[in-house]
Amino acid sequence: MQPKLSIAIAGAGPAGLAAALYLHRAGHRITIFERFENPAPVGSGLILQPTGLTVLDNLGLLGDIMALGSRIDRLHGTDARSGRTVLDVRYRALPGGRFGVAVHRAALFGVLYRAVLREGIAIETGVEIDSLDAGEAATLIDDKARGLGSFDLVIDASGTRSRLRRHADVPVEPHPLAYGAFWASLGWRGDGFDEHALLQRYDRARVMIGVLPIGRAEPGGERMAAFFWSLKPDDAARVQSEGLEDWKARVVGYWPQCAAYVDQIDSFDQLSLARYGHHTLPVPAGRRLAVIGDAAHSTSPQLGQGANMALLDAAALAHALKQNATIEDALAAYARTRRWHIRSFQTLSRVFTPFYQSDGWLLPFMRDSVVATTAKIPPSPRILAALVAGTIIDPLRRIGLSETDWHQATATPARPVATIAE
Repeated sequence: MQPKLSIAIAGAGPAGLAAALYLHRAGHRITIFERFENPAPVGSGLILQPTGLTVLDNLGLLGDIMALGSRIDRLHGTDARSGRTVLDVRYRALPGGRFGVAVHRAALFGVLYRAVLREGIAIETGVEIDSLDAGEAATLIDDKARGLGSFDLVIDASGTRSRLRRHADVPVEPHPLAYGAFWASLGWRGDGFDEHALLQRYDRARVMIGVLPIGRAEPGGERMAAFFWSLKPDDAARVQSEGLEDWKARVVGYWPQCAAYVDQIDSFDQLSLARYGHHTLPVPAGRRLAVIGDAAHSTSPQLGQGANMALLDAAALAHALKQNATIEDALAAYARTRRWHIRSFQTLSRVFTPFYQSDGWLLPFMRDSVVATTAKIPPSPRILAALVAGTIIDPLRRIGLSETDWHQATATPARPVATIAE
């Protein structure tokens, strides 16, 4: 078992906040460094899968997130021209009553951040971390070349823009992907939409439109939906120059019910342009350094695993530090326990992405004909459900967790979420 350590965490996103909670509760001295003056989430909606939900349950936060989010029972996609179903994934194909919970990123951040504040974990804001000097102890270097502290361990949870991952044993930088997306968080409009499903429309692989019910960003807030339109980031300026009304007409031409959403958009300023990259650190660690979340691995959002992987990384690192006597052994154990789950999903995401976001015609044709047909034949529905749920390879047992009892979770009423002041 590790002695109590002084640990710096770079980044107050889901990975960093979850790691802070785990390690603070284990008795370590934690300081979080965040580049924003006021910590805040970036982005719109996401789906917490059974894997990520199990981590939140282990942290005692499942009721809080379920009170804000929207239960998701299926993912359904159709061809915009023919109306043919080409994607139909249902969690009920798996035993155990599994489901997803779609949330606004602000809701996930808020639940974790409020827990961190309640437990008195130190947060230094307005600090841009640039580098790391690791010897007998680790010192963080900020963007003004100032040294910050002396730590036994540094955890890089600073996301895809990380400057610390270059200190990993085998540094790798993200490779930009051709397609990204316009995203917006809009008021939920239920007519013609399923409040328990991610719905998508496709035109080959060049156009993908999605509507995801994401519950409330904060307690008492308006019910919301994440709306997205895939496109190449290089095309964003052209789309904007053609005018908002032309773009809205194109969306409605593919999916008339989406008028209820695009009518809420008065300016391109309401849309965030998401850019995606793919990378996987062969070893998510270096000298006195652990790399977790998007800093360690990033990909397209096709399989919806990003935040769930980040939460699993935090739990895995805490488990490794608990089980091993030295930092070096703990870092090696952390990398080992996460290796196959991460690599498997990174590979699967790389394989699946061109079927939904690419310029070709062959892969989307196969998706809409061969794949859509075979996906209905057992055991395909169960395999697809396990793929989406993140459990096609069990990531939990090796990090000391047992999957939540989902029947019991749904039988227990979600409790009201406390505000930061409370």
